[in-house]
Amino acid sequence: MNLMDTHCHLDLMVQKGINLEQALVEATQAGVAKIIVPGIDASNWATIKQYAKNHAMVEWAIGIHPMFVSETSADQLVVMRERLEQGETCVAIGECGLDFYHGRNDEERQTYVLIEQLKLAQQYQLPVLLHVRKAHQELLKLLKKYPLTRGGIVHGFTGSYELGMQYIQQGLCLGVGGSITYQRAQKTRDAFARFPLERLVFETDAPDMPLYGYQGEVNQPKFAKDVLSSFILLRNETEQTITQKTAKSARKMFEIG
Repeated sequence: MNLMDTHCHLDLMVQKGINLEQALVEATQAGVAKIIVPGIDASNWATIKQYAKNHAMVEWAIGIHPMFVSETSADQLVVMRERLEQGETCVAIGECGLDFYHGRNDEERQTYVLIEQLKLAQQYQLPVLLHVRKAHQELLKLLKKYPLTRGGIVHGFTGSYELGMQYIQQGLCLGVGGSITYQRAQKTRDAFARFPLERLVFETDAPDMPLYGYQGEVNQPKFAKDVLSSFILLRNETEQTITQKTAKSARKMFEIG
């Protein structure tokens, strides 16, 4: 197989006690060829950049997660711009987005930080890794205002077919994750059965988003093969077609061989 895990927080996985080297070996054995590790804020950029430097199968993204937006985010954005100007080695901007789920009353700050990251993605011709909860219409409006020539991924998508197609019409891909392994997620499973395959990519969101049957365990990139297995049951395409097309879309987006 030639699976791509387009959203995997290796650093947070390590914090939960998982051995990085062993996890990467097991991911390779499971058919995972590449792993994209998102940034969450300036505190983890150096760590995940080092992972990418040390391991050929790992790539990283620089970004500020909406749940980590703070009073220091404006300063972090300045550092992001400086590093991109100097030719930073990251393959994407993110994890960025909007999360209005917890009622933190920082919607305005989240929106500002996202807009600045969308502008950086435009300027430096990079795709984005998008996180969104309880803010889909707000995010769609911003994507129309700041169109992304390199596209990006709405990670961990769990919405309806109609909502997903709105993102696809904006030139984005949707991240297929562990949610489809749950029979109760019928709306999401039905949607992924219908989306155009070339607009879908796989992810684990490790160490979070545990798959059905693995609740209570730390999620890992090796479980991408289980996401694939559940996905195959929803589609008419062969395993080979699915793995080839999804990997091709991801590699093209991130410009990795």
